[in-house]
Amino acid sequence: MENLISLVNKIQRACTALGDHGEDSALPTLWDALPSIAVVGGQSSGKSSVLESIVGKDFLPRGSGIVTRRPLVLQLHKIDEGREYAEFMHLPRKRFTDFAAVRKEIQDETDRETGRTKHISSVPIHLSVYSPNVVNLTLIDLPGLTKVAVEGQPESIVHDIENMVRSYIEKPNCIILAVSPANQDLATSDAIKISREVDPKGERTFGVLTKIDLMDKGTDAVDILEGKSYKLQFPWIGVVNRSQADINKNVDMIAARRREREYFQNSPEYKHLANRMGSEHLGKMLSKHLETVIKSRIPGLQSLINKTISEIESELSRLGKPVATDAGGKLYMIMEICRGFDQIFKEHLDGVRPGGDKIYTVFDNQLPAALKRLQFDKQLAMENVRKLITEADGYQPHLIAPEQGYRRLIESSLVTIRGPAEAAVDAVHAILKDLVHKSTGETMELKQYPTLRVEVGNAAIEALDRMRDESKRATLQLVDMECSYLTVEFFRKLPQDIEKGGNPTHSIFDRYNDSYLRRIGTTVLSYVNMVCASLRNSIPKSIVYCQVREAKRSLLDRFFADLGGKETKKLSSMLDEDPAVMQRRTALGKRLELYRSAQEEIDAVAWSKTKKEISTSPPSVHLFFQVNM
Repeated sequence: MENLISLVNKIQRACTALGDHGEDSALPTLWDALPSIAVVGGQSSGKSSVLESIVGKDFLPRGSGIVTRRPLVLQLHKIDEGREYAEFMHLPRKRFTDFAAVRKEIQDETDRETGRTKHISSVPIHLSVYSPNVVNLTLIDLPGLTKVAVEGQPESIVHDIENMVRSYIEKPNCIILAVSPANQDLATSDAIKISREVDPKGERTFGVLTKIDLMDKGTDAVDILEGKSYKLQFPWIGVVNRSQADINKNVDMIAARRREREYFQNSPEYKHLANRMGSEHLGKMLSKHLETVIKSRIPGLQSLINKTISEIESELSRLGKPVATDAGGKLYMIMEICRGFDQIFKEHLDGVRPGGDKIYTVFDNQLPAALKRLQFDKQLAMENVRKLITEADGYQPHLIAPEQGYRRLIESSLVTIRGPAEAAVDAVHAILKDLVHKSTGETMELKQYPTLRVEVGNAAIEALDRMRDESKRATLQLVDMECSYLTVEFFRKLPQDIEKGGNPTHSIFDRYNDSYLRRIGTTVLSYVNMVCASLRNSIPKSIVYCQVREAKRSLLDRFFADLGGKETKKLSSMLDEDPAVMQRRTALGKRLELYRSAQEEIDAVAWSKTKKEISTSPPSVHLFFQVNM
């Protein structure tokens, strides 16, 4: 199971490389789901000494005040043999064999992030130690809790540190290593106080008692170590760190561990607890517990990773593809986006999407209603008929029939149809423009590039304007054709008997009587209505042919033709994606890579675990898997 801790170490390093280290983020965070051990303690609690005892090396900065000003993710890797060395994630492929240099690099890297101030930062430092003298374990060393700010620190430092520590330990996957000095009252322990707030039942907290050898004579820490003073779910562990004198003398850590074991074995108060005391036992116990926790979290991690991969892929799809770098790629990208827009526009017209049905409403309701409102009856009122008929004769009265009068009456009536015809063209044009706006809004890629969206929209509207002008010319020509040539057959079919044409024995001027004029008006109205019925069918055909059909066929043809002559700079300006979107896509892409890698790693571990369980299961279970796999 040692590969479980290595797996988590690898994922944690990848998380930190992406800026995911447990802080609030608009991006999905894997760090929070990973089991971890956070070391918590007040200043001068012996926290650094505990970590160095577990590692067996002096490598942490020391001094007065707040020394640890950034979280230190300490990953221990047990190797079978070879020289001990350390590696920092920010210095890949550089091995440190001198642990004094490790200490200096921690200080320098802290200063790089915070400046040469006493401020703190939540961005962790990743340090891996490879040694035959360690157990596989990951610990997060957090800044020591303090009660007052020292010179050079903001007054908020006390709350800032507490908030940082709390942000780590309040997560349900965090194991808390609460370090408290034995020579101070446990009731005043900063580590116990904050641990109790986030883990009131002590289910995630391991208590570590330091400086047991420095307690006043006549006192001991037995009640604490036996869990009587403050009970936790896990047994308390006592450690004896090196004294400052030992540190100054560079006392060997191996020797220090030996003296620690001897202290507990030879002390009458602690002899019965010696088997579970000391930094060596602490490291082994934490490693074993961390493995157990990781093992229990694997199904949840798999579920979280699969769900997050799906969410990230969905958002990346919504954000669209990144901008191509070369001119050809940019041109192809623009044309592909335009084709997508054009397809959506056609879908609106064809009924796949809503909106195209409004054009039929123009033809079926608006145009017929407009033709009915023309009120030909007023145009063919008695006085108007008399006026036009009389004027058409000029200085001579007509001999048989007032043909010119008929023509003028018909033409003056038909010319009023131009209004409804133009209105129908404009109504369809307005609908097509609205569909262009809808289509630009529904084309996800155009949302990504505002300038391209404007240019495509403008090009489409310009094309529709040209199509409207052509449609108006063609449609009005239909009306003008009806005005310029009358259907003779209609008039030939009218009765020509004497009774209808007047009494030839009467004076010719008697033909201008009301009955005669009324008959002329009725005849003209019948012809005009016949023409209206014909135009009611032909006007929609003209509009569809010149506007709707052309819009489907060549809406962006001129735009495409112009694209070919544009320079790379102009193409780039059209693909001026919002920088925030670019950053979001880049961050999501890296995070997706992290999650897919984590998915492969965890699946491999889970499969290895499954195979091991099968190999150690009874024969009947083997048979079941052979039959069902």
